[in-house]
Amino acid sequence: MALPPLPAFPTGFTWGVATSAYQVEGAVDTDGRGPSIWDTFAHEPGQIADGSTGDVTCDHYHRYPEDVALMSGLGIDAYRFSVAWSRIQPDGTGPANPAGLAFYDRLVDSLLAAGIDPVATLFHWDLPQALEDGGGWMDRDTAYRFADYSALVAAALGDRVKLWITLNEPVVHMTYGYAMGVHAPGRMMLFDAFPVTHHQLLGHGLAVAAVRAHSGSPVAIANNYSPVRACGDTAADRAAVAAYDALHNRLFTDPLLGLGYPTEIDFDLSAVHDGDLDVIAAPIDGIGVNYYNPTGIRAPDEGHPLPFEMVQLDDYATTGFGWPVVPDGLRDALVTLTTRYGAALPPLYVTESGCSYPDVVGPDGDCADPDRVAYLDSHLRAVRAAIDEGADVRGYFVWSLLDNFEWAEGFSQRFGLVHVDFDTRIRTPKTSYAWYRDAIRQAHR
Repeated sequence: MALPPLPAFPTGFTWGVATSAYQVEGAVDTDGRGPSIWDTFAHEPGQIADGSTGDVTCDHYHRYPEDVALMSGLGIDAYRFSVAWSRIQPDGTGPANPAGLAFYDRLVDSLLAAGIDPVATLFHWDLPQALEDGGGWMDRDTAYRFADYSALVAAALGDRVKLWITLNEPVVHMTYGYAMGVHAPGRMMLFDAFPVTHHQLLGHGLAVAAVRAHSGSPVAIANNYSPVRACGDTAADRAAVAAYDALHNRLFTDPLLGLGYPTEIDFDLSAVHDGDLDVIAAPIDGIGVNYYNPTGIRAPDEGHPLPFEMVQLDDYATTGFGWPVVPDGLRDALVTLTTRYGAALPPLYVTESGCSYPDVVGPDGDCADPDRVAYLDSHLRAVRAAIDEGADVRGYFVWSLLDNFEWAEGFSQRFGLVHVDFDTRIRTPKTSYAWYRDAIRQAHR
């Protein structure tokens, strides 16, 4: 059954799609690119669910003209991609690798020629392995190396990039990569990983200045937000909810807006030096909201290593990943940011919104994904509802343009508007591609 038309969105609203370097580019040994922590991690036995790696994945590095044509066919306003740090500085330091910069130069020019605004994320989890060998984000020097790298990219791409994003989901990189060990670099440090939080945020603040020295385009950061659902009504449950909200939703937002670190969790703040919080709170032009689902929380049992316990929310349909489908959670996230931070909050962009399902290309050559169509429709309506409640939301980026290497899940989870055969790299637009194209056309009328 056809869905009713979407409600109108504000004039100038940005319609986009998103990817990230390690997930789509491939070409890991091409043109002087150095190894990243994900190259190392993905080749360790048992780390990736299906044993795959990002060595080739979608081969976007070589097939980007085809992918830009797919974006052009969608009619999007903007493409959010990430720059692979180890393509620009193979060891994470030193002068720029000209061949690495040349790839992004070609990509950006191709996007502009197609009438698509380039939105560049400078760090999407693929730290150069050489920097990890020196301590990674646990080491303060990495923040300064990130600023140097950001300056190289901004100097090369300048105002051709229409929106810069410094970091992608630093809370996920900290928790999954350093606290829990399920993502690269695979460290299991729990709350001892707090320096990773601080050094990423310090790197963000330094990168804001570095980018602005070379580009007049706006600068933002993309955070993951998950509204918290209390699974219990005791004082201990409420304390657990506050602790999780502080860790996941406020830890990487409060400091950006001059509020310092939340106090609901007793972090060791010895990594914080005088003046750091001022650097972190440098004015920014936007915050990206990556939303997938809310999180159920209750008080932990005695002896639990964390001050909260996560609970599966069972009253909802789920994606192929097993994540609950809760469109109102996106409205909640956007409105909560708006009411929590008030006038201090810069404009918001939904920089990731999407879902995985086990999509297959049928005998007729079509790839039907009605569940994704319903998902995107309901989440866009949630964004419109948030705007009606006062949230200043400027754009929406679907995750993702392409099926890709989905981190620890390998190729087992498909998020794309376009199906990718990972043996042949053949691209097949899904039903959701046509639906999103038509939604954009309607919005542009």
